[in-house]
Amino acid sequence: MPNPSPIAQNLETIRARIAAAARAAGRNPSDIILVAVSKTHPKAAVLEAMAAGAFVFGENRVQEAAEKFPIAGASLRIIGGLQTNKAEQAVRLADSIDSLDRPRLADAIAKAADAMGKLPELLVQVNIGDEPQKSGIPVAEADAFIRAMRARFGEALKGLMCIPPEAEDPAPHFRKLAAMADIHGLAVRSMGMSADYAAAIAAGATHIRIGSALFGHRRLPG
Repeated sequence: MPNPSPIAQNLETIRARIAAAARAAGRNPSDIILVAVSKTHPKAAVLEAMAAGAFVFGENRVQEAAEKFPIAGASLRIIGGLQTNKAEQAVRLADSIDSLDRPRLADAIAKAADAMGKLPELLVQVNIGDEPQKSGIPVAEADAFIRAMRARFGEALKGLMCIPPEAEDPAPHFRKLAAMADIHGLAVRSMGMSADYAAAIAAGATHIRIGSALFGHRRLPG
């Protein structure tokens, strides 16, 4: 029997760690969805991860995602900041757009959805640390924006997403996002990456985004 691929081995390790973190938090591991962040990695790596049992994938750039997806049996989530001129392509390709963060983008998504008769699931991205270099609705504006998006998109708005400040303890930021989701009755909390997913799980994450720990670091040419 051939040895499992590095991606399959990594996936097994990550799943075991997710399960341990969930049990430590008194949660059911099956309630936590692993989003395999396949940005910068080729379609072959996505197919390898699928062969190992992954089926939810995250891509930052719509143009790159279009080179790999759709793939039968795979669910695609757009997790990077989305330009309005890419909204139509994102609506066509994605099962979920996790980076809704401004009214103009909402307009572009709604226009594309009306034209195609297809609306992906949506998450509002909150700039939970109010960092000027990051995408996301500022915390002070988040509640009003979430209410407006709920009124506009109804049940398609599933939850919230955040990326905490890199130099700070992520736990308070994760708890803040979870509390915000609770207030608005939103079930999905996409938070936590390779370095901090245990803290995110403890705070109530439903989706965690894992890239390099699963796929490795891609070598750039040259």
